[in-house]
Amino acid sequence: MVAAGASGPGRAVELRSDTFTLPTAEMLDAMVRAPLGDDVYGEDPTVNALEQRAADLLGKAAAIFMPSGTMANLAALMAHCPRGAKVIVGEDSDIYVYEAGGASVCGGITYHPLPNQPDGTLALHDIEAAFPLDPTDPQFALPALICLENPQNHTGGRVLPLEYLAGVRDLADRRGVKVHLDGARIFNAAVASGVPASTIAAYADSVQFCLSKGLSAPVGSMVVGDAAFIARVRRIRKMLGGGMRQSGVLAAAGLVSLDTIVPRLHEDHATARRLAEGLARVPGIDLDPRPVQINMVFFRLADPHADLGEFIERVAAHGVRVAELGKGRVRCVTHLGITPADIDRAVDVMAKVLAEEMTAEPMRSGAHA
Repeated sequence: MVAAGASGPGRAVELRSDTFTLPTAEMLDAMVRAPLGDDVYGEDPTVNALEQRAADLLGKAAAIFMPSGTMANLAALMAHCPRGAKVIVGEDSDIYVYEAGGASVCGGITYHPLPNQPDGTLALHDIEAAFPLDPTDPQFALPALICLENPQNHTGGRVLPLEYLAGVRDLADRRGVKVHLDGARIFNAAVASGVPASTIAAYADSVQFCLSKGLSAPVGSMVVGDAAFIARVRRIRKMLGGGMRQSGVLAAAGLVSLDTIVPRLHEDHATARRLAEGLARVPGIDLDPRPVQINMVFFRLADPHADLGEFIERVAAHGVRVAELGKGRVRCVTHLGITPADIDRAVDVMAKVLAEEMTAEPMRSGAHA
């Protein structure tokens, strides 16, 4: 199985993100042939089929097709939280860092960021401390929602343990709040945990997952939850401008991704491990020593004074694209468009660039000032 447009001599090895995946030939064919209707009226049969499939896979009563993960998370938070409420999030979470403060701007919701632990979790005692001692005191915004991210991207693609999820569920039930899971790559977490995605989703009231990351569909995310919650999300989607008429042309690719890409995600984890093993042998690379859990590999340059931006530019000139995520840290993400041969090429290129720098002018920060 090859992503459309992913093959051919001289192509770049694209490791910046799995959002760069392209739809497969099977997806493109399904998009052309999809039966369509007006989804705002609930009459697009392909969207309806995708929503039912997503709900079934995650063990929830209902689902809704959303234009993006950002809108999906935003609509979920707004559906859970009244204006003036507080949502507990990780300070390294995508919801808090990369989604433009939408819950505050659009929903009147206050973020309460907590430190993510190195394993991606939020410490239970930190979550407890986010609740006011006296909830009747009108000075305080009251928590309505706990948001988790699994896998946790910014802390190194870490998969949250099931026993931890159970602990958060118990805490939320005791405190009378809901749990939303930003599960953009929940199927990667499921592969790493050796359980169905529905087992992970069972600990949350709602889940968002992306079709357009490692699942290779061109557009879209899903929100799943109970029927009443999804009805609220549907209304909010319309308010945010996310109603997409004959969107079955996009949903068709999502159906194919769930049927054909999810079963092969373990291959992306294997290529990520291959990349980590190769980079571990390259002088000048300081690899995250923790085992690779999903399709992400993180490293730094061993020389603290090296110019990471210049390193990224030089490897890109050799056809290998990587990106900085977190100050001074590189993230590489494997996906359908990356083969074992691509991994070997990427390792060779990075080793060559670093070796050249050891015998030439160092890549020093500010060298070109």
